[in-house]
Amino acid sequence: MAEGVGIAMNNGVGAEPKNKSGRLFAVLLVLLAIGGGGGYYYVRYALPFVTTDDAFIEAGVVRISPQVNGQLQKISVDDNQAVNPGDILVEIDPQPFAVRVEADQAALKLAEARLESAKATVDLTKATTDATLDQAEAEVQAAKAMVEQARAEVSAAETDAKRTASDSGRYDRLDSSAISLQRRELADSMAHVASAHVIEARKAVAAAEAKVEAAEGKRTGARTGPQQVAVAVAQAEQASAAVEQAKAALDGSNLQLSYTKVTAPVAGHIARKSVHVGETVQAGQALMALVPDTPHVIANFKETQLAHMRVGQLVEISMDAHPGIMLKGHVESIQAGTGARFSLLPPENATGNYVKVIQRVPVKILFDEPLDPNMLIAPGMSVVPKVRVQ
Repeated sequence: MAEGVGIAMNNGVGAEPKNKSGRLFAVLLVLLAIGGGGGYYYVRYALPFVTTDDAFIEAGVVRISPQVNGQLQKISVDDNQAVNPGDILVEIDPQPFAVRVEADQAALKLAEARLESAKATVDLTKATTDATLDQAEAEVQAAKAMVEQARAEVSAAETDAKRTASDSGRYDRLDSSAISLQRRELADSMAHVASAHVIEARKAVAAAEAKVEAAEGKRTGARTGPQQVAVAVAQAEQASAAVEQAKAALDGSNLQLSYTKVTAPVAGHIARKSVHVGETVQAGQALMALVPDTPHVIANFKETQLAHMRVGQLVEISMDAHPGIMLKGHVESIQAGTGARFSLLPPENATGNYVKVIQRVPVKILFDEPLDPNMLIAPGMSVVPKVRVQ
């Protein structure tokens, strides 16, 4: 009996350590499984990614403003309306600008008419000066010929006067009975006539020489023809410049007229419309905003998360407004400076007591696929990006 009890007691004492070791082994297996699973999850899903909830949708909001002053005549869009590039948003009263265009058109026609007149004057001046110079040369030659002829006549008249004077003198020295009175008187008369011819011939020479001087003066004036042509050409060039100036003014007026229709520069949606028909607006005044249909993500990662982040890395993007939808993107750029450095009042770390704070750096993320137009994705919406850094 005692022996049986001893055997039973021995068996009970030996079984308890075995059960404890088995439970300990099971616990170790469970812990290893949990650790392995956690490690696998960390290596597979956590280690290759960095994420942040400090991220938002951004878009280059375009401020729509006119380039001319005027009264709003028509507004073709309303808040939240979708528009395409080139769609007319608002129209300013074009009448004052149209009047200016008409005035500049008339000024251009006048300048063109003056240019044609100046060109005709150049052609006429060239033709006239050439003809005048030829005519003046001919008159000079003719006058010189008349001078030579007159001088020849003077020489002949002087010779004749000498002969008649010699005859008259010889008759005067003869005895009155040797020659008749009539012959003597005839000789004296011929001497007087010859002297008169000499005087007339000399006057003709003087007159011919005066004609030569006049013809030479006319020729000198005709030789200024190139200068007159140059003046006419300069006037034509001035008229041409006036035409170009009038064309530029007309182009400017047409451009101002085109500015009366304010169009959408890009596709997007209208926001913050703040004007009404009939208001007078000024150039540069904000009329409304246009949110482009090309949003992107600005994610503010901690500087400790950027060690392995590079441009081009893939990003998974989830949105608070669309749970369960995962969008694809990539890192487009990393800002060269923290957000605090570009704030209105950047920190001055060299003054006062310094407390180290982990800074955030904006990272720009672009979507890889076209966005669903029926999905509301607007600037300011919160997103959670996960960047695969390994």
